Amino acid sequence: MYPDESDIKKEKAKARDLKNSQWWKRRCAKGRCYYCMRPTPPRELTMDHIVALSRGGKTTKGNVTPACKECNTQKKYLLPMEWDQYLNSIKQVK
Repeated sequence: MYPDESDIKKEKAKARDLKNSQWWKRRCAKGRCYYCMRPTPPRELTMDHIVALSRGGKTTKGNVTPACKECNTQKKYLLPMEWDQYLNSIKQVK
């Protein structure tokens, strides 16, 4: 079952709080995108929900990861398995 708007709103509020935590700041301080592994300045990393809120994901330490803007935008709401298929298709084209 997919969450309704009020559930998503609550999870986004949790994400805003988590972004201000020392835990999140330490995660970003490493300066690497979780997906492409490119070095990225910590202030440019975004919070990505591995399982998107729209797909029932929650804002928990186990479900968020630093991502560069490009990867976060490309991934959208895809599940990890769907995202892996997308990345593999791009690698085959190159």
